Amino acid sequence: MMSYLTRILLSLNLFTYISSNSEIKIGALFPTISKQRSDPEVAFQYAVHRVNNDKSLLPDLKLIHNIQYIGKDSFQTVQKVCNLIEYGVQALFSPTDSLLATHINSICDDLDIPDIGIGRSAQEFSINVHPSQQYINQAFIDVIRYLNWTRFGILYEKDHGILILNEFSRSIQAELHIRQVSSGSYLTVLNEFKSNEIHNILIDTNSAGISILLKNILQQQMNEYKFHYFFTSFDLENFDLEDFKYNFVNITSFRLVDMGDVAVKEILKDIEYHNRRLLNHNESTYKSRKAVSIETEAALMFDAVYVFAIGLQSIYPLLKLPNLTCDDEVPWNGGLSLINYINAVEWKGLTGPIQFKEGQRIQFKLDLIKLKQHSIVKVGEWTPHNHLNITEPSLFFDAGSMNVTLVVITILETPYVMMRYGKNYTGNERFYGFCVDILEHISHEVGFDYILDLVPDRKYGAKDPETGQWNGMVAQLMKYKADLAVGSMTITYARESVIDFTKPFMNLGISILFKVPTAEPTRLFSFMNPLAIEIWIYVLVAYILVSLTIYLLAKLSPIEWRSIHPCDIDHLTISNQFTISDSFWFTIGTLMQQGSDIYPRATSTRIISSIWGFFSLIIVASYTANLAAFLTVERMINPIENADDLASQTEISYGTLESGSTMTFFRDSMIETYKKMWRVMDNKKPMAFTSTYEDGIRRVNQGNYAFLMESTMLDYIVQRDCNLTQIGGLLDTKGYGIATPKGSPWRDKISLAILELQEKGDIQMLYDKWWKNTDETCKRITSNKQSKANALGLDSIGGVFVVLLTGILVAFIVSFLEFIINFRQQAKLMRINQNSCKNSNHLNYTPVKGSQTTTHLAYLSPPRSLWVEMFEELRFAFWCTNKRQRPELNSSCAQCQK
Repeated sequence: MMSYLTRILLSLNLFTYISSNSEIKIGALFPTISKQRSDPEVAFQYAVHRVNNDKSLLPDLKLIHNIQYIGKDSFQTVQKVCNLIEYGVQALFSPTDSLLATHINSICDDLDIPDIGIGRSAQEFSINVHPSQQYINQAFIDVIRYLNWTRFGILYEKDHGILILNEFSRSIQAELHIRQVSSGSYLTVLNEFKSNEIHNILIDTNSAGISILLKNILQQQMNEYKFHYFFTSFDLENFDLEDFKYNFVNITSFRLVDMGDVAVKEILKDIEYHNRRLLNHNESTYKSRKAVSIETEAALMFDAVYVFAIGLQSIYPLLKLPNLTCDDEVPWNGGLSLINYINAVEWKGLTGPIQFKEGQRIQFKLDLIKLKQHSIVKVGEWTPHNHLNITEPSLFFDAGSMNVTLVVITILETPYVMMRYGKNYTGNERFYGFCVDILEHISHEVGFDYILDLVPDRKYGAKDPETGQWNGMVAQLMKYKADLAVGSMTITYARESVIDFTKPFMNLGISILFKVPTAEPTRLFSFMNPLAIEIWIYVLVAYILVSLTIYLLAKLSPIEWRSIHPCDIDHLTISNQFTISDSFWFTIGTLMQQGSDIYPRATSTRIISSIWGFFSLIIVASYTANLAAFLTVERMINPIENADDLASQTEISYGTLESGSTMTFFRDSMIETYKKMWRVMDNKKPMAFTSTYEDGIRRVNQGNYAFLMESTMLDYIVQRDCNLTQIGGLLDTKGYGIATPKGSPWRDKISLAILELQEKGDIQMLYDKWWKNTDETCKRITSNKQSKANALGLDSIGGVFVVLLTGILVAFIVSFLEFIINFRQQAKLMRINQNSCKNSNHLNYTPVKGSQTTTHLAYLSPPRSLWVEMFEELRFAFWCTNKRQRPELNSSCAQCQK
């Protein structure tokens, strides 16, 4: 009994906590900025907004944040912290300033309020989302050991460095030149390092001063390939490194936020949109900004809010509101429990995997990035468990091979080579696409730099049949005006005779582009599709035949006849349960697998019943097996399946690009099917041919036209237009290769690089990037997914409801007819009984003269109409729905009932 009361009290207390804790107050301290909000503040507000909208995380809670702005004055900072505590905050998010964080942490530690920090230096009793300094130190030590730096310099700023220099210097066996710097002394120290030929420099400074440092490096002309700068800042990708991209200078750093991660990109877009909405920025201002990115401190602040929310989710609603002040110094009852739950959080945020031990973050992933021509690339990663893993070692030790610069010509064709417009791009940065990415990989593997430009006449290269002269990229290579030609250039016999080709980096062929076949229209009575119409007729005939057979066999078999009153020997009456209606009812019950209260007794009727049951089993099983496929799988009307079907019909026109290699293939082919197709196309000139791919695609979309084109371009189009599809396989095989002049020493090297890229799957990944980019491709539902995901609509099984409603209507009509027939029979019987009663009373009536008595005749109720009787029946049905009996209406006299 006591334990039961205890559970009730705990439930009441729990309800009290839930009611009182619907709002959770949190506080945050940010440095004062005159112009606008800092990025960590924006991330903090967005994280609170996102947590409040995430009903799966804290469904019954709402975070209320209070932001205070602080400067360098520690006394003022302590006052604002005390104000937040009196306000009732249940957690405090402290700034990155280590001196101020110490004062804040001491107050939070005395009152047991969670202090969640994002600074580099960890406090003893706080929870720090920033990776532990011990692990950060080890990560930089591992990289320097890998690079085998035996002599290097270190630039650091007081109170801003991320490294523990004492431990760092003791762990490195090298000649170190450590210099403390500020924004005004960068140039002097760099000049000293340059004079002493110190080419490897570790820069451990404030991120705010890196832009000034980069300008000073350019002023000292220390942006050559022999210099290597290793930054401790995690925000290298946010700085302008345009002037460092083309001099082969080595710039390396770690990053904590993987900007390439899809989930991170989505969050960054939401943060940008949220901030823009708060600041009321217009759309043009938003579009003109650079690519969406985030500073590491802002990402850490976002993760800090989520870490608190996840920890709060585990302990809520057993958490009481704090009522604390700095003057009382009374710890918060429940604060230690909340801190312990936050310490137990394991989550993956913007800064990667998160896990704590005694308030220090021990689980994270650092991406090692390095500046390469045109971009910053990931070359490895570091984790506390696996330590350093270099994935691109050649980017560190293959700098000497970057002295050769090749002239590469190309031609614009989507998606192989495309040009950026709208901004003043220069050099190789103007071009992008599938072939440009392949060229970048090959230049890295083989070891050369390149200058990419367009061929002057914008042609691939063809031989003039009159003059015998070549044009396009082939002519440029023949005249040795270019070293390489890259693009969707087909390897042919004619071209191979005057220039060289590498191994093909892409194989393709001719295929058929056609409009996606239309789905078969859904009929109202689609549930009847599993069986053909003649089968339904046969089943109906079989039903009637079996019902009549059972009726006849039951009449013929003496076993089916039974005495109604076997004890009444004087009046023996026998009956048969299989009347004509009951026979049909028994048969339909068996077919519907519902059974009935009638069962056969004779051997003959049991035989026919068993055979009918077996027949019903097969029919029902076959119908059920086909029903799901007919109702859920969308059936397509596809008039052609391959080139043979296309050649053997006349309703659908077909053609190809005029004066292209595809047209040449059909014209010169010796295969009978293709010769037949060429004759049809040749007879329909010029309607069968198109001048551009776009014209052919437009005609395919209009319907009744098939376009013959190269499979790679066809696949690219199909991925972006779900109304189009590929019919059949490839009609021939060919390949794209990189062209070189005759006898070029680069052909074999590039061929080996292409084979290596194919074996590693790099070319396939690039193909998926440009052909199957989810941002550009349409959402195509495959047939397998259709069979699992399609929901049945009213247009598919609406006929079942029609049958149901029809059955209800017929049942009402039959019931009405039964009522009419019964009413007329009862009315006829009532008239007979009334006449009988009248005659009887008339015969027995003898009046006595002078008598005062009167003989009373039995009262006969007047006959009622059909509608009155029906109304009485309906009224009884509605009023006495739970009764199974009702009194019978008195329709005869007492004399007749004797």
